[in-house]
Amino acid sequence: MKSIIQNINKAFDHRIRLGIMSVLMVNESADFNTLKEILGVTDGNLASHAKALETEEYIRIEKQFIGKKPNTSYIATTNGKKAFREHIEALEKLIQKS
Repeated sequence: MKSIIQNINKAFDHRIRLGIMSVLMVNESADFNTLKEILGVTDGNLASHAKALETEEYIRIEKQFIGKKPNTSYIATTNGKKAFREHIEALEKLIQKS
């Protein structure tokens, strides 16, 4: 028998990473300041958790200049969306078993 928590993904076990992916699942992209405001986190927290998701190849980080101001955007990858859906499905199954 497979463990009910087998598909719970460790990459999403932190509330900030969970929040980043939640925002990116319903938006094509989100910029740094938008994510920071929605999630209520510091610059450093957002940057480090985004980097962790990028390392897993769950998000793509794009940096550009708009005028003379730097702009960082985050986009969920196809693999990231799939992994996040599987994570949410696993959580739902866990809740249903409780």
